[in-house]
Amino acid sequence: MLKRKNNNSNRAQKVASKVQTLVAEILRDNYSEDALVSGVSLVGAVAHGGLQFVRLFYYSRNSNIDSVQKRLDEITKTVRYELAARMNQKYVPDIRFEYDDTLDKAERIDALLNNLEV
Repeated sequence: MLKRKNNNSNRAQKVASKVQTLVAEILRDNYSEDALVSGVSLVGAVAHGGLQFVRLFYYSRNSNIDSVQKRLDEITKTVRYELAARMNQKYVPDIRFEYDDTLDKAERIDALLNNLEV
């Protein structure tokens, strides 16, 4: 008996990547004048729940992440509506924006290493 290869994770990653690309275009096209949103860069995406939900990870040049997150939460419904118009799928996943603090952590580690005396 042959085992079938599980392609669900591969498909999930393709959908997440497509959603990330399209949402980045939507933010660029529709929110370039918005000071909070224009500084946002999407750095990753992960699909969950059988492709019904996509978490979009972002980094922002704005130091007030709480206001950026609040603004992204406000426009999520509009962005998802525009996403549905651009995707050629029967179902459009729900999206959630989540701040990616990897660069902040790397800077803190770098600063700690620079302060060590050899």
